[in-house]
Amino acid sequence: MSIYVGNLSYEVKEDDLRHVFAEYGTVKNVQLPIDRETGRMRGFGFVEMESDAEETAAIEALDNAEWMGRSLKVNKAKPKTDGGSSGGRRGNYSGGGGSSRRN
Repeated sequence: MSIYVGNLSYEVKEDDLRHVFAEYGTVKNVQLPIDRETGRMRGFGFVEMESDAEETAAIEALDNAEWMGRSLKVNKAKPKTDGGSSGGRRGNYSGGGGSSRRN
């Protein structure tokens, strides 16, 4: 299981996050997703630790903690589902042209 870390500064690097979480145990992996359009970090990341106990300790210590001028949101990451947006149209776009103007 991994930890979701939200409300990150856009200046955060993987090594920064690894260093903070290393205080609570062995960090196995850090991911900071990058926005495809802007090329900058998206403001959240994921940290995977060696054990559940280490993850729990990190979550309890860092949730709502102030870091780099921001209040972190730290919790167990939820499994990714296939129900998310795949880049298609959003909402109830009905397409079509036509005018609703009355003569």
